[in-house]
Amino acid sequence: MSTDCKNTLIVITGATASGKTSLAIDVAQRLGCDIISADSRQIYRGIPIGTAAPTPAELAAVRHHFVGVLPVDAYYSAAQYEHDVMRLLPALWNRSPYAVMCGGSMMYVDAVTDGIDDLPTIPATTREHVAGVLSTGGPEAVLAMLEILDPAYYQDVDRANTKRVTHAVEICLAAGVPYSTLRRRAGARRPFRIIKVAIDMPRAELFARINSRVDIMIGLGLEAEARKMLPQRHLNALNTVGFKEMFAYIDGHMTLSEATARIAKNTRVYAKKQLTWLARPSVRPTVMLDAANAAEDLIGLL
Repeated sequence: MSTDCKNTLIVITGATASGKTSLAIDVAQRLGCDIISADSRQIYRGIPIGTAAPTPAELAAVRHHFVGVLPVDAYYSAAQYEHDVMRLLPALWNRSPYAVMCGGSMMYVDAVTDGIDDLPTIPATTREHVAGVLSTGGPEAVLAMLEILDPAYYQDVDRANTKRVTHAVEICLAAGVPYSTLRRRAGARRPFRIIKVAIDMPRAELFARINSRVDIMIGLGLEAEARKMLPQRHLNALNTVGFKEMFAYIDGHMTLSEATARIAKNTRVYAKKQLTWLARPSVRPTVMLDAANAAEDLIGLL
């Protein structure tokens, strides 16, 4: 399929707290286009503080898609996201030759820019079975399953990423073949131009921004938001930095000060993983923009 250079998807990704949302709004306002969120947690309703979702003012400034549209108990995947975004884009192209995608969920970004593996839908019974193994045997039990089902992927996967390990086991069981045999080796061709950027800043500055954001989240009422979600704490949507630590605090396992410090630390770890993902060899390399002139430099790429 040939590329229609009249239509351009601008992808703003990168580390959490690096200023992606502000840059996306600035650029979208200049170009008169919409923003597509690429955040696997902001898509859920009722948890805007814990997911650092765009504020009501930011949502009002530019039309956003995929923010607060699903209940927290809904199942959603990168494959579904790819399908939904590809179905949305033609309508956006009718209004503007540009669209901005913004978010740090790297698998969501890659699903749209490079395509995603043709994977089976996971039956509810399979998800429940693997969840039961995880609940009774812990991450080690799921890792042991992966080593048997797919030794090749077991060698490659981040074994500390329980969500990714669990998903790979689910796919192996649902497909009846190793996950590694289903993974796509080449990028998908898209009928539009893609420009992928991230904001570059010194690590110390990024970590300071993360620490400040966590303090702001606490001040905005993260504890109250977590308490409201306690009955649903078992859901995957809440198995994330911010809520896990607040649940531990509510359970009495740490003080609020300790929970706040732990959230900041775990967020910094997550940011490092995002930066590592960006640095890997990719079908579509990421252009790193200086934080001070990010908007002007991005516009200059168009």
